Amino acid sequence: MAAAAATAAAKGNGGGGGRAGTGDASGTRKKKGPGPLATAYLVIYNVVMTAGWLVIAVGLVRAYLAKGSYHSLYYSIEKPLKFFQTGALLEVGIVPSSVVLTSFQVMSRVFLIWAVTHSVKEVQTEDSVLLFVIAWTITEIIRYSFYTFSLLNHLPYLIKWARYTLFIVLYPMGVSGELLTIYAALPFVRQAGLYSISLPNKYNFSFDYYAFLILIMISYIPIFPQLYFHMIHQRRKVLSHTEEHKKFE
Repeated sequence: MAAAAATAAAKGNGGGGGRAGTGDASGTRKKKGPGPLATAYLVIYNVVMTAGWLVIAVGLVRAYLAKGSYHSLYYSIEKPLKFFQTGALLEVGIVPSSVVLTSFQVMSRVFLIWAVTHSVKEVQTEDSVLLFVIAWTITEIIRYSFYTFSLLNHLPYLIKWARYTLFIVLYPMGVSGELLTIYAALPFVRQAGLYSISLPNKYNFSFDYYAFLILIMISYIPIFPQLYFHMIHQRRKVLSHTEEHKKFE
């Protein structure tokens, strides 16, 4: 969950710069890119995902204008949010980013959507849900646009800049929303004994979902700073490289 923008830091220049630096004068072996069919699939996938998150963004704006309030906007985009966020499972191992970081980002978000927000209905009206939904929406529109234009070898600098800059605000915003949502769910999880398994039972196994959620919240403490400062480092590296390249053009 904490990795709302983690894939932006996974490989420096991400999908855009991987090809630009595949060969040099030292005779480094060129990195083979995806074939025509794979490229076509990736372009279609990223275009669909960009469109999907745009639908979510438009849905939020329309619901806000209709209601005149930002409270309980989750219900207006619940279905497309679940569909496109769960659909992100298809990208694990195929996007030009670390498999580990991509898996962490996608699985943690799917967990938050289904195992927390969907399962604990009482938190769906919390403002914290809107907080992470807005952060995710902006992040994903930028990220999938980045991948699409990179695959087409025509990456506008504005999209590249946005991907490696807006996380400075969006990442803490998303993390705050995620943590506050899990925290809001805790009393309801404890009261209902949601997903918990008590002893005695024939399997001689117990599981406390309430304690599990607390452990997840604690895991943000070591993970968030590492990813955030790593992304700051990647931003300097990628954007400074772009500025140097412009000077030589």
